[in-house]
Amino acid sequence: MKHFEIAVISGDGIGKEVVPVSLKVLDTIAELHGGLKFTYKEFPWSCEYYLEHGQMMPEDGLETLKNFNAIFLGAVGNPQIVPDHVSLWGLLIKIRREFEQSINIRPAKYFKGLRSPLTNPNDFDLIVVRENSEGEYSEVGGRIHSGEDEMAIQNAVFTRKGTERAMKYAFELAKHRRGHVTSATKSNGIVHTMPFWDSVFNDVKKEYPDIETASYHIDALAAFFVTRPQIFDVIVASNLFGDILTDIGGAIMGSIGIAPAANINLNGKYPSMFEPVHGSAPDIVGKGIANPIGQIWTAKMMLDHFGEEELGQRLLDVIEEVTEDQFKTPDIGGTSSTHEVSQEICDRLLKSKTLSKR
Repeated sequence: MKHFEIAVISGDGIGKEVVPVSLKVLDTIAELHGGLKFTYKEFPWSCEYYLEHGQMMPEDGLETLKNFNAIFLGAVGNPQIVPDHVSLWGLLIKIRREFEQSINIRPAKYFKGLRSPLTNPNDFDLIVVRENSEGEYSEVGGRIHSGEDEMAIQNAVFTRKGTERAMKYAFELAKHRRGHVTSATKSNGIVHTMPFWDSVFNDVKKEYPDIETASYHIDALAAFFVTRPQIFDVIVASNLFGDILTDIGGAIMGSIGIAPAANINLNGKYPSMFEPVHGSAPDIVGKGIANPIGQIWTAKMMLDHFGEEELGQRLLDVIEEVTEDQFKTPDIGGTSSTHEVSQEICDRLLKSKTLSKR
């Protein structure tokens, strides 16, 4: 019996709605598998928690989380009561940084039954590997002076170790996909960090002679995501560029509400964290119409991380069957509720005879 202990942080807004139904999907898979078990410990850390305690998580929060097999996160943020830079840096980014989750991976693919805004999506299926620990999102910098002389300085930090780590992860991933890696750069306008990025990419690709490569400036690459996304397999990008590209990836799928993400710790010291790309969506909280697919696809990525790729693929197949049969929430053109979509996924899994027992 494989037993995984999961720390659950539903967080803010619709996180409290999509996380519980996603856990039910995981339990359905475990029930069918027979040799798999999940136990959950829920933590109430959120903006509401901040209002009560003056912090997004307790002082010993990371110490509490470190012994779990994974962290399953819903959404963080409610700018109406807590500024985003406080909520994100106090919980989400704090966990990413201090648990050395140096890689962020975000897939995007054409889903049957979803209306992509692209005239011809050409069955695109890509995944962005985003460097997750440094780059443009470094904490180096500050503000000085006041009035008309006020100044803000933000320093981007790129290390060879961090850059190589992301690139090698991308190349290893491409081995099991279609064998192609694209680098996102901007070395024609950013004179230090991006030429460095290009140099490291050229060094790393020599170690993978069987993998095809390409390099595009980020502005052109963003345009190609819209005009020809089918040409991409694995894209490796810096922290900022990866963040922007993956929002475009969600958009061309038809909704950012279905996009998943994984924050991966590579050294085994700490758990990895799995979260959907969408935010807390305060405008639809409590209406029962939040799209659960992003969170459920995130659960699929957690299954993959645990070595259960067959189960993960079956779950993704069922999600696509459900959207193709028009069980969809309003954000993607349907009339189904959060519960109806997730329940349909569970029902179809229960009918499945393909989940292998080990």
